[in-house]
Amino acid sequence: MPRDREPAISLWLYHLFKWSVVSPSLHVLFQGRIHGAEQVPHRGGMVVVSNHASDFDPPLVASAVGRPVAFMAKEELFRIPVLREAIRLYGAYPVKRGAGDRQALKSALQFLDRGWATGIFLQGTRTADGRITDPKLGAALIAAKRQVPLLPVCIWGTHGILPKGGKQLRLHPVTIRIGAPIPPPAEGDRHSLESTTQECAAIINAFHELGR
Repeated sequence: MPRDREPAISLWLYHLFKWSVVSPSLHVLFQGRIHGAEQVPHRGGMVVVSNHASDFDPPLVASAVGRPVAFMAKEELFRIPVLREAIRLYGAYPVKRGAGDRQALKSALQFLDRGWATGIFLQGTRTADGRITDPKLGAALIAAKRQVPLLPVCIWGTHGILPKGGKQLRLHPVTIRIGAPIPPPAEGDRHSLESTTQECAAIINAFHELGR
């Protein structure tokens, strides 16, 4: 039977990491602002769709929505014994970079069945400024398969903390905007998936244009 909440241990670890590390960093170091947190469903599976400009994005997005979010993580991280167990408890699951990965799709669906929010970066990779120019259909497909809502989230400013290819951290302001949940595609055909994907991308890019 599908669950409507994450496991207690994952919820505990989430709040420990959020309040001890992520939230203080967001609000003190990066002058963080969060808009629309009241839009987030607190129970049941959902697909959090976001833009992506920095490795800082997954914990910041999860902190802003107020509940654990299971993000795909590069498989290399799961070869480190202690780190592997820690990020698994926190909800991360491996994906092979540069190739379609059926196991990652299966893992995302399993997390939804267990009541998690699953995080998908709409472009599938980082972009230089955080704008979405080539959205992928994966998030809409996952939402359609489990008939769960998509939650559009825009994170602005992380491109200035550690740009793609950069090596030096900068204290750049960050703003996170959360939109209203979007119903999943009623069908899994390409037209329906593209329509929902474009709707998500349009909302996130519109938020991004608002800047700080």
